Amino acid sequence: MLMMLAQWLGQDIRAFNVFGYITLRAVLAALTALLISFVIGPRLIRKLGELKIGQPIRDDGPQTHLVKAGTPTMGGALIILSVAVTTLLWADLRNQYVWVVLVTLLGFGAIGWVDDWRKVVEKNPKGLPSRWKYFWQSVIAILVAGWLAWSAHLPAQTELIVPFFKQVVMPLGAFGFVLLAYFVIVGTSNAVNLTDGADGLAILPTVMVAGALGIFAYVAGHAVFAKYLAVPYIPGAGELTVFCGALAGAGLAFLWFNAYPAEVFMGDVGALALGAVLGLVAVIVRQEIVLFIMGGVFVMETVSVMLQVGSYKLRKKRIFLMAPIHHHFEKKGWKETQVVVRFWIISMMLVLIGLSTLKLR
Repeated sequence: MLMMLAQWLGQDIRAFNVFGYITLRAVLAALTALLISFVIGPRLIRKLGELKIGQPIRDDGPQTHLVKAGTPTMGGALIILSVAVTTLLWADLRNQYVWVVLVTLLGFGAIGWVDDWRKVVEKNPKGLPSRWKYFWQSVIAILVAGWLAWSAHLPAQTELIVPFFKQVVMPLGAFGFVLLAYFVIVGTSNAVNLTDGADGLAILPTVMVAGALGIFAYVAGHAVFAKYLAVPYIPGAGELTVFCGALAGAGLAFLWFNAYPAEVFMGDVGALALGAVLGLVAVIVRQEIVLFIMGGVFVMETVSVMLQVGSYKLRKKRIFLMAPIHHHFEKKGWKETQVVVRFWIISMMLVLIGLSTLKLR
């Protein structure tokens, strides 16, 4: 919206042409989302508290978490609002990828909203039944993946890229691409949701991964840089840098309120939406494997749950004291802040490894 205004003004005043640069708009998007969140955040938290939208706490979890009962949840709506408004302001609205990530953000956010509302307002401990949650996640993911496959005009847009190797690519075809995209989008959505179990644990890795994916998006959308770094050239993908900037800014602002001791929790409304768009951006810029590396904390949390459930069903024994794995370390005596900061450090290392794939080929 503002970009289109700047382009119109730039016809007469050349200074406005600077807003055509994606890098500048990405920085402005991050700052705008940060500002929106800081302005709206306190009001939203107070409103959630007045409505008694408080987080229920598991009795079998770490005892230190019991004091968090009643802390306002569904704060992820703040992130979604900030990102959506900021993207509409600073992104090129003629770009197809901008709209597909916004639709996915809002779609998965709506699923999480219904789930949270049933849990904390209607006092239904099951929330949205799992089968319906996965059904609607699947519907959105398949529609989005199908649209991406249908709109692809270059082979690189549907090939699987193997990091650290220049020439190793796997043609997927339309069906293979849709299948892979589905699992990446839905899998990342639920992985972030599983990770969101301690103050600040999920949001900072999300910010770091979003920032890194913004770099990948910029390179993939720039023909010269893509050729030099031997990554797939995806026309139009560069505009996702603005979206990733907005996501990083909104996430950092949310961390201000979510840092220990948290004033508000993200809830499924935020976790499901953020995970889905991280997966979607990775799919668009053809960096699914790199996302697997950079989001290693999300992967670790998910695998720990799978192993725990599988072990109990097959052997009636648990591998961890509690799953997801961050609760295991809390049960072993680590303080919550220790778990969170150490997982942040691991995320930072993994994101740097992911970024190194841009050059190490």
